[in-house]
Amino acid sequence: MRLHTLACILASCSSILLIKVAMSMATVHPFRAVRPRPQHFEEIASVPYDVVDTSEARDRAEGKPRSFLHVARPEIDLAPERDPYEDAVYEQGAVNLRRFVEADYTVREEAPTVYVYRLAMDGREQTGVFGGVSVAEYDEGTIVKHEETRPAKEDDRTRHILAQQAHAEPVMLTYRDDETIHSLVSDVQAQDPLYDFEAEDGVRHTVWKAPAPGPLVEAFQNVEHLYIADGHHRCKAASRAAATLRQSEEAEADVPGYEMFTAVLFPMSHMHIMAYNRIVHELPTSPRDFLAQLARDFELTRNVDDPVPARKGHVCLYLDGAWHRLALPEPEGDRGVDRLDVSRLSEHLLEPRLGISDQRRDPNIDFVGGIRGTDALEARVESGAAQLAISMYPTHIEELVAVSDEGSLMPPKSTWFEPKLRSGLLVHDFAEDVPDDASGALAA
Repeated sequence: MRLHTLACILASCSSILLIKVAMSMATVHPFRAVRPRPQHFEEIASVPYDVVDTSEARDRAEGKPRSFLHVARPEIDLAPERDPYEDAVYEQGAVNLRRFVEADYTVREEAPTVYVYRLAMDGREQTGVFGGVSVAEYDEGTIVKHEETRPAKEDDRTRHILAQQAHAEPVMLTYRDDETIHSLVSDVQAQDPLYDFEAEDGVRHTVWKAPAPGPLVEAFQNVEHLYIADGHHRCKAASRAAATLRQSEEAEADVPGYEMFTAVLFPMSHMHIMAYNRIVHELPTSPRDFLAQLARDFELTRNVDDPVPARKGHVCLYLDGAWHRLALPEPEGDRGVDRLDVSRLSEHLLEPRLGISDQRRDPNIDFVGGIRGTDALEARVESGAAQLAISMYPTHIEELVAVSDEGSLMPPKSTWFEPKLRSGLLVHDFAEDVPDDASGALAA
């Protein structure tokens, strides 16, 4: 019998069904996490892969051989001139993940369970349930997406899952507040935590292990939808990896572990969204001429002191050596997605003025998380890496839910959630469920 299948989970908690046919409600699944021993968690835990670029990841992991960045960004263990998407990177990631799983500084849980994970930052807290969620529920829409993904990032994360035979980093999901779940989470927090530490960025991370997963699992069966907050590419990659692996093996009676990926599920009232800003590398004319065109055709205030938009419907632009405030025209459509600032920016500026019609693929646009501040935007322009920086007003959580419920998709990189989860604390390793010939299926 396989050790890491959801059949094991079903045996330990008979009320759980991985794929529910009769009704479309959310499920949360216990899993047998591979995790650091308590005395080692601080040296292992790392920022997620998409918070840092390769250079920053290499700097953060320097002198830290156990940092989980060696798994999440394995290119840091190769020469700097190597292509981060070449086969050797994914092979190195597989080696590093296996080293983590088999190390004496990690342990695998004896039985499947779920956890409670609290983040504390700048005087506010958000507390969620850390468990497995179903690929099938993502595919059929119980786990609801709100944002388009970029194919190159999908490919990259899918290849990592297939090579490592694990879901190394959790996604962040949200759900409408539920008093029963809140009460159960509070009960778990009455115990001593498994991990409790403050990271170098000032965010405090606390993890508790649920003594019995059943009550939390049952409570989530009353939640109609889970909404993706942070991790659209990892969700899509989990789906693509599972589809690849299904094709690589014969049908079996039990359900392989790759049909589940890990997530932390937070109530909506706890979520905090920051702006996701934009930079444009090349303008069709000089910055000064482009600014003159905008002043002619939009409501534009030049040389403003505050580079952060004060309200919805405004963006701030850095070009020609200064910040300027631009009022976005009113939306033409009546859908929730039409009213988003990111959609109005695309409709009135990015597409007609800059020819950026597909933000998923166009190399002329890039995205900068709001946590980096507007100084980072200004620096990109002043360094010559970009000609235009765009400071956005943040999307609200209710806007995200409205867009999700209407079945629309936001432009990519519309929301930046803070604080971020730490990687390497609870890893879902499903290696024994993977056919031997599957890990290289996407490499071609």
